[in-house]
Amino acid sequence: MSKSLDSIKAPVAREMEEFEHKFRASMKTRVMLLDKIMTYIVKRKGKQMRPLFVFLSAGATGTICESTYRGAALIELLHTATLVHDDVVDDSDYRRGFFSVNALWKNKIAVLVGDFLLSRGMALSLEHDEFNLLRIVNTSVQEMSEGELLQMEKARRLDIEENVYYEIIRQKTASLIASCCAVGASSAGAESKVIGLMKQFGEYVGMAFQIKDDLFDYGDEEIGKPVGIDIKEKKNDLTADICARSGRLDGEAKNYKPGKERLGRSGQNQIGD
Repeated sequence: MSKSLDSIKAPVAREMEEFEHKFRASMKTRVMLLDKIMTYIVKRKGKQMRPLFVFLSAGATGTICESTYRGAALIELLHTATLVHDDVVDDSDYRRGFFSVNALWKNKIAVLVGDFLLSRGMALSLEHDEFNLLRIVNTSVQEMSEGELLQMEKARRLDIEENVYYEIIRQKTASLIASCCAVGASSAGAESKVIGLMKQFGEYVGMAFQIKDDLFDYGDEEIGKPVGIDIKEKKNDLTADICARSGRLDGEAKNYKPGKERLGRSGQNQIGD
């Protein structure tokens, strides 16, 4: 039987509650427009799965401390920045069922907001000389960008190889979860070997999630994003090929043509968004 999210959060529930207050404080600014947008973003937070990975990893490998809170904030600020930028790139008007930042304040402001979030996250680490955490997250940012660009490069090919597909999802999705686990372990004072193992664990979790998320495109389940959108954008040629060869695609997905996608609820279904 699968555990509920609350039961998974239970060992670090107090820390997660305290983190929410610290995170809100980290986003305060004296610029009224920016502060208004920060408040809007915070009120529409997702499940906060990334901070959860940070705290669970820290607790499993050492002792949760102030560095852990800063590491979790660094990760969440980075992730929020990528979501704001993604909505601009994808020309998306919705995020988690609400209007996206670019829909309300236009692209130029949204890009600047994303930049602010990135710089604020880096400042948290630099102010406390936590270069080890910044190094882990910096690697993740680089890999996420490379993964997204690799996917764009391969998107129009109908013969994407399995190893390329795995590399794409490792970089664009799993690298961030891997950094969450590595940051948690590093903040708790774990040895480099343990940090590496936690990073590998996070990578496996992230890849498993993305594979499952890709397969949702070929079913009828409501998943929080438009069903079939990745087929439309030609992102999942490998999963389509695997499903087709195993006879598991329904008729509509098999005969998919641009403009015929089935639409579910608006929004994206990254891990907890």
